[in-house]
Amino acid sequence: MRRHKRWPLRPLGSALIRSRFFCLSSAAEIATTRTTEAFPLKHVTRSNFERTLNDLRTHVKAADFVAIDLEMTGVTSAPWRDSLEFDRYDVRYLKVKDSAEKFAVVQFGVCPFRWDSHTHSFVSHPHNFFIFPRQEFLCQTTSIDFLAKYQFDFNTCIHEGISYLSRRQEEDAIKMLYDEEGVVEADDFKLVRLAHVLFAERMKHKLYEWRSDLLHCRNASSESPGSSTQSTETVFYHMRPALTLKGFTSHQLRVIRLVLGKHFRDLVYIHANDKSSSCSQDFVVYTDSQSDKANLLKEAKDERKGVAERKIQSAIGFRQVIDLLSSEKKLIVGHNSILDIAHVYSKFVGPLPSTAEEFVASIRDHFPYIVDTKILVNVNPMLHQRMKKSSTSLSSAFSSLCPQVELPSRGSDSFLQQRVKIDVQVDNVRCSKWNAGGKHEAGYDAFMTGCIFAQACSHLGFDFNHPSVNIAQDEKLEKYINRLYLSWARGDIIDLRASHSNAENWRVSKFKYEKIVLIWNFPRKLNAREIKECICKAFGSTSVTSVYHLDDTAVFVLFKNSELVSEFLKIKEQLESDDGPVTVIHPLSKILEGGKTGAADYEAYKEICSSHISKVLFSDQAETVGVKSRTRPDPKGEASPETERREKTDKASDLIDAFLANRVKVEAAGIN
Repeated sequence: MRRHKRWPLRPLGSALIRSRFFCLSSAAEIATTRTTEAFPLKHVTRSNFERTLNDLRTHVKAADFVAIDLEMTGVTSAPWRDSLEFDRYDVRYLKVKDSAEKFAVVQFGVCPFRWDSHTHSFVSHPHNFFIFPRQEFLCQTTSIDFLAKYQFDFNTCIHEGISYLSRRQEEDAIKMLYDEEGVVEADDFKLVRLAHVLFAERMKHKLYEWRSDLLHCRNASSESPGSSTQSTETVFYHMRPALTLKGFTSHQLRVIRLVLGKHFRDLVYIHANDKSSSCSQDFVVYTDSQSDKANLLKEAKDERKGVAERKIQSAIGFRQVIDLLSSEKKLIVGHNSILDIAHVYSKFVGPLPSTAEEFVASIRDHFPYIVDTKILVNVNPMLHQRMKKSSTSLSSAFSSLCPQVELPSRGSDSFLQQRVKIDVQVDNVRCSKWNAGGKHEAGYDAFMTGCIFAQACSHLGFDFNHPSVNIAQDEKLEKYINRLYLSWARGDIIDLRASHSNAENWRVSKFKYEKIVLIWNFPRKLNAREIKECICKAFGSTSVTSVYHLDDTAVFVLFKNSELVSEFLKIKEQLESDDGPVTVIHPLSKILEGGKTGAADYEAYKEICSSHISKVLFSDQAETVGVKSRTRPDPKGEASPETERREKTDKASDLIDAFLANRVKVEAAGIN
């Protein structure tokens, strides 16, 4: 999926989306394309998911590697959450985490590749899964425009998209369902209201009559115990006489359980789930002995477990594909795939770890072999030269490295002497010639990713015909495997090979973050140049290396050294606590105008990025999260008026002295 800015945001759920989108592609399910005029691609929805899953298991088990690609509803939830130059590796991870948690995956491409030694070619099986979550998610309107541009079928996604549960959600669902006992014993609570007491007496009388009729072989009464909306009927439950309870409130059912527990040892309350629907039914069941009662309780519990397990298994949905890839320990291939992998973890495994180090340690447990083709084309000299300094986007890399795949009629050059032949098979149809597919369709993008990797492996010297070749564990891939771009623009790389990741596993930043001050909520009229001028007037012309905007409301200031950071924060604190004339003439007064300017060290920025909240403006974000300026003093008691006047006088004197001293330094530097 193309990574680019997308604004604005809208929170969307399935009900909201249903009313707003229209069909952009008429085909909800395409089993296969049998001509060479279009790219053959297996489209998968709820209607053909189970059938397709069985075939996919066979393809994945036989595959040498599996390429994936995802299409999402957005990338960044606020402008300042985009990848910025001053972002430290742990902050970059927090931004990836925020994106994966807030946006939905609407299309998932899975393409297994298997080497066919008889035809000396790879056989690919591209699958395009439409998936759709059943909870709310964020959506950026420009992301929707982007998908619409490439003919994304929103109707199919929404109405036929495959739902899913993560492993954590499955565990929680099982625990919740099993904790709710299918057979509930009498509750120990007191009837306080007169209406409840009268209802209990009516039910006691009703149940006594029904039981008596059973024992004396009379027709059991089915009269309502009170309200016209309530009814009872004699039926059989597990070959035992039973009384259905319809139209009763949860509190009334609780009263009935209380009555049964106190007055009827041979009557049992059962709450049963329907095997074929989401409906449930309540019964009072007659048992003829204590052993029969125990058997009934066990039968009801086992039945409820079975129904619950089937419902949960059905709700797991698309996660079965992820479980398949994980259990088979296949080599997973993606392009610029850190966000894809984060989405896979967040949607299908569980909540993303809070730190990058924990993420690195955890992801290998589920996917031990991952290759990013963007790493390959950037790091390998031969492939990088082939790109001819062009963009390393997926489509550009595919055009440069796999022209014989994209356009079969094109003549080959010297680079393509080692080209790899790739066939496409959908269902039982296999072909080797086709036109290009739809870019930014997850299934086709996964196919392109796999083709790039296959071609790269050929140039790395892989002999696919060798019977013992294991691509994932081959030393030729050693310096490329399990490495992901955290930020491809700056070259920050996550190294998944380390069992215990730490800062040494990341590329050393050119910035010293202890030299950075975060300033927000300053007057909007100020720009980066003016802010730098104000600070340099106070601390010297070389005191500030650069000023970088997060957005219109916040900047990073990179000082020459960390001592200047401390000095800046100290003077800001003094100026804010002083209402004397010095605050007007001090160079920092322009930045502090309005009295709402906040400033803090880099750790405050990390704290703000770790919040699940995303306000559009950074200043609003800082206020909402509750991060205050860390330079303001915390009052520890009321000082006397005389003490306050003395402190203000001392601070004013110090500020004037400091200002004059710096002024002399600046003038001297100008003369020299």
